[in-house]
Amino acid sequence: MDMPIGLRSAIETAAAEFNFAQLKDAARTLTERYKSESGQGKRLVTKELETAAYAAVRMPATFGAVSSALSYAFELFDGEIESVLDVGAGTGAASFAALSVLDTDLKITCIEREQSMIDFGRKIASSDISFAKAKWIQKDFSKAEISEKADLVISSYAMNELSGEDRERLLKLLWNAADKMLLIVEPGTPVGFEQIRKAKEFLTAAGGFTVAPCPGNEACPIEGDNWCHFTARVSRSKLHKMLKDGDVPYEDEKFSYIAVSKIPCATAPKRVLRHPVKDPGRISPELCPRAGLITQTVMKKEKDAFKKARKLSCGDMFDA
Repeated sequence: MDMPIGLRSAIETAAAEFNFAQLKDAARTLTERYKSESGQGKRLVTKELETAAYAAVRMPATFGAVSSALSYAFELFDGEIESVLDVGAGTGAASFAALSVLDTDLKITCIEREQSMIDFGRKIASSDISFAKAKWIQKDFSKAEISEKADLVISSYAMNELSGEDRERLLKLLWNAADKMLLIVEPGTPVGFEQIRKAKEFLTAAGGFTVAPCPGNEACPIEGDNWCHFTARVSRSKLHKMLKDGDVPYEDEKFSYIAVSKIPCATAPKRVLRHPVKDPGRISPELCPRAGLITQTVMKKEKDAFKKARKLSCGDMFDA
């Protein structure tokens, strides 16, 4: 899912306050910093210029990943969501994603430790009536208590910035803050997936019910060099392409995620882990059911199943 036009326009208007050459340099530095310093507990974005660059080049990808994860989760979770707590909110990408996917008036609370992020989030808030009413709280979520609560708690790309001990502490706080469901989204890398795997182990041990992507609370069957991740295709704006010297009008954001409910709910019978291999007369998706990883071959003569299989993409549920 692409960001709403109004939000994209608001980001570009706010970013236009800065010198383009400096903005481009900040975007390049920021990309290198995320690659080399994530997971070390370091503050990766602290200045106004860095925040503007972040919003232009990273906010669309975060919006796309969280939107995709929420879409998968709410295919199965039918509880009513009236409030959202966005922890490590940055400039508000996850909150905007929740508003877009749930398509309802939500009470939004954003917790963010960097004042520059909060200031930029408030600048672009006018692009959505519900987000304009959001409550912003400046707090270092890696060290402070989280007393706020909401039906849906979202943490997107926040644990990746923390060291191990702080990550474990935050996970406990997030679960306590969620009245109905917790969604965690991390980079679709082996490291990001391992964080998601550990989060699932903790949350299910605490009594949670896995909503997505896993088909249940069973231990993850993925082993070795393999890892579970999905892809959100994100359109690039003109500014985005210029800042990253890109010619392609889109980029693919790889992400891993886990959505866990505090109440029992439906789960996917099987989840597609890779884009299906399609040969003449047969389609072979790699699937994750409850019993472990399988590759299921669907033949053309299986008319109903074949029709479903033709439409499958990585991340989809499959019930044939």
